[in-house]
Amino acid sequence: MTTTTTTPFAAIILAAGKGTRMKSDLHKVLHPIAGKPMLLHLLDSLAEALARTVVVAGDRHEQLAKALEGRDVTVALQEPQLGTAHAALQAKDALADFSGLVLVCFGDCPMVKADTVRRLFAALGGGAKVAVLGFRPTDPLAYGRIIADGDGTVAKMVEFKDASPEERAVGLCNSGLIVAHSDDMWPLLEGVGNDNAQGEYYLPDVATNAIARGDRVVVIETDADEVAGINSRAELAAAEHRWQAARRIQAMDEGATLIAPETVFFAHDTVMGRDVTIEPNVFFGPGVRVADKVLIRANSHIEGATLASGVKVGPFARLRPGAVLEEDSFVGNFVEVKNAVLHAGAKASHLTYLGDATIGAGANIGAGTITCNYDGYFKYKTVIGERAFIGSNSSLIAPVTIGADAIVAAGSAVSRDVAPGELRMVRAEQLVKDGWADRFHDTMKKKKAAEKKG
Repeated sequence: MTTTTTTPFAAIILAAGKGTRMKSDLHKVLHPIAGKPMLLHLLDSLAEALARTVVVAGDRHEQLAKALEGRDVTVALQEPQLGTAHAALQAKDALADFSGLVLVCFGDCPMVKADTVRRLFAALGGGAKVAVLGFRPTDPLAYGRIIADGDGTVAKMVEFKDASPEERAVGLCNSGLIVAHSDDMWPLLEGVGNDNAQGEYYLPDVATNAIARGDRVVVIETDADEVAGINSRAELAAAEHRWQAARRIQAMDEGATLIAPETVFFAHDTVMGRDVTIEPNVFFGPGVRVADKVLIRANSHIEGATLASGVKVGPFARLRPGAVLEEDSFVGNFVEVKNAVLHAGAKASHLTYLGDATIGAGANIGAGTITCNYDGYFKYKTVIGERAFIGSNSSLIAPVTIGADAIVAAGSAVSRDVAPGELRMVRAEQLVKDGWADRFHDTMKKKKAAEKKG
């Protein structure tokens, strides 16, 4: 049997466990790594050559079905849960018309690479009927063991609870990934029994049964981190740590400068240009695209935003979904931008909220300015023209348009459109009462002194 990078295959992803160690109302495989559920990490990794996918669910299957909406994925139910081989067999009906290679893997192992799966397929090319994926962890713990010869031929696979002391001393562990042709996979699954310590139908017995009938089973190995299962919050955090560490190296390899790499957190889809500089404590949520020569200063939070070449952000800036910063625009400290476009060269240097707005090229937004975009029921838009100047502590009450080259005086609350080139000043008349403050202080000091004597 020969395989190529484009050989179509079917994947059976096991996700029927209760995930009790997570202590969560959210299904275990839907917990995110870098802002994306671990199950979707796995699906996207395998998508290149994936012909059919069946996710086997049990507890909280409704959550899985919702998370998979829009994807060509079948959800099969395992009720009751009688073991991993029994779970894989629940996909048979959904794949009844499929003929080809079948991969069985676990939904809580999100970092499996397509290249690794291709190596598993290639291992079937030498006459083997079944291929399994092994790894050698620093501490084998209670993993099932693979007993194999030097050429990778498997003599036995055994669960830890059923292993002898000699077998437990073997360092090659079973990842749970197994591949066979559909013509072999279904009979082997159906032949699995439950005569073991747990009384369950174990997936590794697919390989054991193949060996028993005289078929060759082979093992290939991969790094332990790639197949590390996630069963607890601590293991989830460890997986996040490994993912972020790899992504930081990738960003730097591609030409970004990270001043303190360990303090920068990327999302699964962050796009980063060259000659980008990122200062410490920057967090990227999903949906961020950063062009070349962007400076992101310390303690900024960016999500769903697009930053063009030469943009400067922060420190302490927050860019929310829909924020678009065009070339050489600037958002400074304690500025929040949501669903707003800053055209080329526009700037909001500090202490400003810009929501549902368009800010023209070269416009200057003074400190303390806010766009009042919500009346409790609906959102409204603010349009600020090119080169407009908005004075500090101004409130722009949407819907409102400020024309090009207009000036809004500091402290104004603007509720009507401002024409191009116009000055708009909206302030109450100032009152001056000579000596009033001195008299007030004298009165209050005397009152305080009287209270102390009393």
